[in-house]
Amino acid sequence: MINNIIDFIKSKEKVLILGFGREGRSTYDFIRKYLPNKKLFIADGNERLKENNKDFERDKNLIFSLGNNYLDNLDDYDLIIKSPGINFKYVDYSSFENKITSQVDLFLRYSNCKTIGITGTKGKSTTASLIYHILKSVGKNVILAGNIGIPVLDEINNVNKDTIFVIELSCHQLKFVKSSPNISVLLNVYEEHLDLYKSYEDYVFAKLNIFKYQKESDYRVWGLDSKDSYRYFKDGKNTYSFSTDDKKVSNGIIIKDDGLYLDNKLIYDKTRKRNLLGEHNLYNVAAALIVCYILDINLKEACNYVDNFIPLEHRMEKVGTYNEITFYNDSIATIPSATINCIESIPKTQTVIIGGMNRGIDLSELVDYLNKSDTIKTCIFLKETGYKICDELIDLDCNKRLIKAENMEDAVKNAYKYTKKGYCCVLSPAAASYNMYKNFEERGKDYKRLVNEYSSK
Repeated sequence: MINNIIDFIKSKEKVLILGFGREGRSTYDFIRKYLPNKKLFIADGNERLKENNKDFERDKNLIFSLGNNYLDNLDDYDLIIKSPGINFKYVDYSSFENKITSQVDLFLRYSNCKTIGITGTKGKSTTASLIYHILKSVGKNVILAGNIGIPVLDEINNVNKDTIFVIELSCHQLKFVKSSPNISVLLNVYEEHLDLYKSYEDYVFAKLNIFKYQKESDYRVWGLDSKDSYRYFKDGKNTYSFSTDDKKVSNGIIIKDDGLYLDNKLIYDKTRKRNLLGEHNLYNVAAALIVCYILDINLKEACNYVDNFIPLEHRMEKVGTYNEITFYNDSIATIPSATINCIESIPKTQTVIIGGMNRGIDLSELVDYLNKSDTIKTCIFLKETGYKICDELIDLDCNKRLIKAENMEDAVKNAYKYTKKGYCCVLSPAAASYNMYKNFEERGKDYKRLVNEYSSK
């Protein structure tokens, strides 16, 4: 596999690494390991990139395009290895789309092992990690990489023919792929990333690329309870699905009031004690169990490993109980439905911290939910979307305590002030973090730091 990837890169004269974050650096290191003298081009918006990477001084075969115009003249290259974070919303790539690839695309094209890809607007990190946890627990040779934070080429030397490679796939990684995983999972599709795509349809079709290049012998797993995943659903050979609506599922798992059913048999009882809180996480469990079924894993054994799976950081994560108030960190919640799921999943939630970058997502569902909620007493809002939601609730004469916080510190101070002892406060923003933080992880860590800091004040 490595030789095939290197031969492909070697065959192209002008190779551009587009974007030099974690994945761009990984791509550079991979190429330099096997092609130390090949001329490479690097394009990135960071004008100080060369200053911050002193090892570039030893590499005499690099040409840089840095700063505001780094996306100019992309058609001049023979191969563009694009990092997921590069925004192509305002780039006309029609004349060079066939030249664009990525780490994930190259891996999927030349992989000699079984690949499982997971995508969806929400739940993909949890589901990918849950699948990895189950497979590792039953003794499989399994690797987890991709959007979870591990570039796939960083793990390529650990792959053999018996490896199962679980890849979390974002829409950005799927946008330009020319190959698809052996088992492809689409959990759901909701409005998201409207700031990065030409249209919502463009975003949806990027997600659907997870199925586009599959072979007849490959497997498809669809979650059908979001309207747009159901709208594009195609049943057929080797196709499984999961839903709360049994009329939608001809082959797969039905999520009922008492648990998960496969072939009319209860395979997972909802009364089981699991660490994954919330009804919405049953969709992630259903997807994972279908993958196990496809791989002929004993489902009773798999269910035991579902129960002991530890949720990921920033996903309804219990920060702790301080001053008799329990705090939860759900910074991953970047759309309204995720925030509603969080509030519904955590008993005695009385205070919620909401708001972040405005990307044009419809917030009306969340406004209506907060206005009618019997449990939420205090809503603390962060800029920008939080302020918008606050103003709409004021217009509705909402009877909740509505607070516009200046920043996260102000939000946490007010949470301690107004949340009653014995109740919970959750950070569940229903928005992206980029107006205040580098990413949702940084936002969540700052919240946790402040919760701990103010516990003693």
